[in-house]
Amino acid sequence: MLITVDPSSDRPLADQVAASVRAAVARGAAGPGDRLPSARTVAAALDINLHTVLRGYQQLRDEGLIELRRGRPAVITGSADGARLRLADAAEEFARAARGLGASDEAALAAVREALATR
Repeated sequence: MLITVDPSSDRPLADQVAASVRAAVARGAAGPGDRLPSARTVAAALDINLHTVLRGYQQLRDEGLIELRRGRPAVITGSADGARLRLADAAEEFARAARGLGASDEAALAAVREALATR
């Protein structure tokens, strides 16, 4: 299935649903015009609440990654940019690592600036 979650993760399930779709677009497994499974189908397959899936889909809609219309399947928009999504995923992973290490926002940003300056 395109969408997966890890119930043992500290990350909210709705965020995991959205991240799964972002990752699929980033790696080219899904693209503009592709339909997502219905929220009911995802909820049943993953044994999670329907509203949790809908929250994940709403995040993607708010980001402009999918189009949601009542009574119609969610569709990945033409503006879905795999490179931008890969960069956003890398930034999110870096931010989690920085938080895990106890780095301040300033220290984390300084590390990114330094890395960009040396590349």
